[in-house]
Amino acid sequence: HSFPTRRSSDLLIEDWLRLHGGHGFVFDGFPRTLRQAESLTSILARLRTALDLAIWLEVSEQTVRDRIAGRLQCGECGFTTSSSSAQFAERAVCPYCDGPLVRRNDDDLSVLQTRLQEFHTKTEPLASFYGKMSILHRIDGNRDREAVFSDISRLIEDKR
Repeated sequence: HSFPTRRSSDLLIEDWLRLHGGHGFVFDGFPRTLRQAESLTSILARLRTALDLAIWLEVSEQTVRDRIAGRLQCGECGFTTSSSSAQFAERAVCPYCDGPLVRRNDDDLSVLQTRLQEFHTKTEPLASFYGKMSILHRIDGNRDREAVFSDISRLIEDKR
């Protein structure tokens, strides 16, 4: 017998929001597709919870390439940083667990090109989706992390 079921990811998100979403929440990198965004909207409606803000980091493909080329990740705990960070230039060791900082296997240009194409086809439509809901805020992500973090923090604080 077949019957319509809700996706397990939807159930996980709904359960998490029921348990932890009462004081606000931030999803980083989710949703990534229109289907996920529509599903999240439906879950939030069932929970009578509003989505106040969607932040879109505008980053050029060249900036993405440069950041991926310099990305280092701890092989032990997953901490991520940049090889251009002064403190890691001499010694590529994690500041949290002393694990080795290494390049990720998927940080090569052919994989990046596929990811960028997927972003354009699957994720870019979210800007229009959240723009129509009047909750989309665009931030220039090409700047240094402190400036970007400051803008994000201000948007979140303004919603409190």
